[in-house]
Amino acid sequence: MKRFRARNCSLLLIVLAALSASGCGAVNGIRAKSALNDGARAYKAGDFAAAEEHFRRAVELDPDQTNAPMFHAKSIERQYKPTGVDTPENDAKAQQALAAYREILQRNPDNDEAYNSIARLLGYTKQTDAQRQFVTQRANDDRAPNEKRSAAFTFLASKQWRCSYDITEQTTSKQTIQKEGKTVIEYKKPANEEEFRRAQQCSDESLAFAQRAVSLNPNSEVAYSFVANSLLEKAKLAQMDGIAEAKANFERLGDEARQKNAELSEQIQKLKDEEERQKREREASS
Repeated sequence: MKRFRARNCSLLLIVLAALSASGCGAVNGIRAKSALNDGARAYKAGDFAAAEEHFRRAVELDPDQTNAPMFHAKSIERQYKPTGVDTPENDAKAQQALAAYREILQRNPDNDEAYNSIARLLGYTKQTDAQRQFVTQRANDDRAPNEKRSAAFTFLASKQWRCSYDITEQTTSKQTIQKEGKTVIEYKKPANEEEFRRAQQCSDESLAFAQRAVSLNPNSEVAYSFVANSLLEKAKLAQMDGIAEAKANFERLGDEARQKNAELSEQIQKLKDEEERQKREREASS
């Protein structure tokens, strides 16, 4: 009988412990939702520091809460000033936001908002090498969807295009002349040969990245725009190098890429117009 009572007593203790844990979890869930609502109100009012604390509390109370971590990271980022403020405190906020987004991405590698926020903040904080490495990792990830990889390659193309463009568009690198009754711009090689070679390398890489982006997503109008832009850079550089035939060829290929970009833009606009038309019809019939 004693053994039976002892066994029942142990079972009762286990049940009570389970009920207590369950009750605590339920209470914490309610508290987490309350903290989440308080954070939302503070965020809407522009008090991002208070919002950060509320969202942090919500995460602590309910680690499985899906929205709180992102709201927490966003409230931290909103306290960071990307321009005009050069202080250790401001930089610390950027690093804190980066850490929060990285934690989200570690738990959910498919979270595009966290991914884009990390790439953006790395750019704001001038961590260009880290930014390039971060984006390149996705671009070369065979497990990632082709559209996301294409977007990553397009981003890399844009950076290398800007590298070339900043050199070819220097005031010392171009001049306006009259040719066959028209005003045209002629590009001339920079005095610094090293700058010219750097522009060539950047334009080569930009075109390679853009073409890779198109191969992964042939329906990307943005990718085609950077194919066209990269070819225009190569045309400028060919003119600087005195190679007229190469210049003409790059311009022709650039025109073809711009035409494809225009066709895709038109198709996308038609789809948007059709979606809007269907939306209006549904609203009218409801």
